[in-house]
Amino acid sequence: MSEQTHFGFSRIDLKDKQARVDDVFHKVASRYDLMNDLMSAGLHRLWKDIFASKVRPSRGAPYRCLDVAGGTGDIAFRIAEAGTPATEIVVLDINADMLEVGRARAAKRRFEARLEFVQANAEDLPFEDNSFDAYTIAFGIRNVPRIERALSEARRVLKRGGRFLCLEFSHVDLPLFDRLYKAYSFAAIPRLGKLVTGDEESYRYLVESIERFPEAEAFRQMIARAGFDRADFTRLTGGAVAIHSGWKL
Repeated sequence: MSEQTHFGFSRIDLKDKQARVDDVFHKVASRYDLMNDLMSAGLHRLWKDIFASKVRPSRGAPYRCLDVAGGTGDIAFRIAEAGTPATEIVVLDINADMLEVGRARAAKRRFEARLEFVQANAEDLPFEDNSFDAYTIAFGIRNVPRIERALSEARRVLKRGGRFLCLEFSHVDLPLFDRLYKAYSFAAIPRLGKLVTGDEESYRYLVESIERFPEAEAFRQMIARAGFDRADFTRLTGGAVAIHSGWKL
């Protein structure tokens, strides 16, 4: 029997999940950032600012960051602005359409020399051990079929003293707000997706994938089991999102 996993609320063969996720992001790539603004009322920009500020690239030495599932460049641009010409960011995404959006945006910002765009899988990173000072992933880890494998790969490519940082949707922990948030997510976001992109089902999957993702403490434990030290998390906006951190010491 084939190994099973979830795709939103559906059960599918594990081997099929990556292709299904790829198809979602092929469909939404051109309107991805606009939809993020609409779905979060612009809050995703603040969340990303807070997240990227935790990277703190060196001001006096070469610094190398791997931004996974970062195709459109949102996190990479923030890190580049905080760094120096010696700050190198590799933007990795499995989806070619998302990477194409990122390359075009990087050209407009004149960041081409400091950003490298790589199409590859988070579960099988094409880099040597101990290659990066930081590993970031924003709103991407819940779409990885084998999260444990991606965490293992993240630790492998980090240098000693390197930091893993993950920004991801989580579970609202405020009474009443949790019910309002869930009602908004399931009723409004798919309809908004249909209105803006013509694609309701992709956004229904995205909402369902958030609901299925482990709550913050459970994900912290996964990070610790992957071998990261000092694994912890910070909730933002009542727990709607969380920033997880771990160190390779």
